[in-house]
Amino acid sequence: MTPPAPPAAPLRADCVGDSAGGLTFDVAVHGDPRAALLVLRRRGAGAAGDEVGLPLAPAAEGRLRAALPSSVSLPEGRWDAYARVSDGAPRRLVPGVTDLRPLADRTPGGLLGHVAVRIPYADRQGNLTVRSWLRAPHAEAGELHPTEDGLCVRGRVYGTRLTPGAHAELRPRPGTGGGDVLRVDVAGDRADFGFTLPYEALAPGVWDLWLRPAGESGPVVRLARLLDDVADKYPVPAGPPTRVRTPHGAVQAGPFHTRDNDLSVSVTALTEPAH
Repeated sequence: MTPPAPPAAPLRADCVGDSAGGLTFDVAVHGDPRAALLVLRRRGAGAAGDEVGLPLAPAAEGRLRAALPSSVSLPEGRWDAYARVSDGAPRRLVPGVTDLRPLADRTPGGLLGHVAVRIPYADRQGNLTVRSWLRAPHAEAGELHPTEDGLCVRGRVYGTRLTPGAHAELRPRPGTGGGDVLRVDVAGDRADFGFTLPYEALAPGVWDLWLRPAGESGPVVRLARLLDDVADKYPVPAGPPTRVRTPHGAVQAGPFHTRDNDLSVSVTALTEPAH
């Protein structure tokens, strides 16, 4: 009886980011690289058929290169990476050497009318996946400074301008407690903004942060931290928690990043000792 053939070694892809938000993939291959493609397939419900093919061209001996420039639309989500070589079946890629330093602290020009972010990472199985965000407009959360009874938030908006009616909204997430939407005045000029979030006004629950850069008549923009090289910030806290007394009793409140790297605040009731 002929023993089964050993499984093919995984194809490895090196990834390099550029300051414009694009990615380059270098795939190590053997044999004839005719009709080679790097294939990205989006995960999740409603994503069936979402596939992007990028030509893999010879770059060096035994290596093929594909480019994903920031100008190529990649809808928001998680995209699994494959290589199809010589008309064979697509093979899952694993990450090789990754250099995403140019993605950190980049400042998009905003000329395309949106902010596109793509960050490659290894999923739980060790395979190569690209996390993509596509926001228009986008509110990037910058420095977060805890205060004695709240949180000072700084950031920048892309794709629109601040007006005198700009404000932030804290919206209670359904099913987590909370209360009414809380509106907070925003100070800013054109793109840069800041506001202070008063923890004492929040009931226990999860509160999502939104920006209304043009007031009630303009867009509603989710605050997020996307412009770096970290694909998944959850569940690492975005800042230290603060204990504060509120009309609802003593609470512990602090910012955190969601699974989509959006910015939210968790408020938890504290049990006070009996007197």
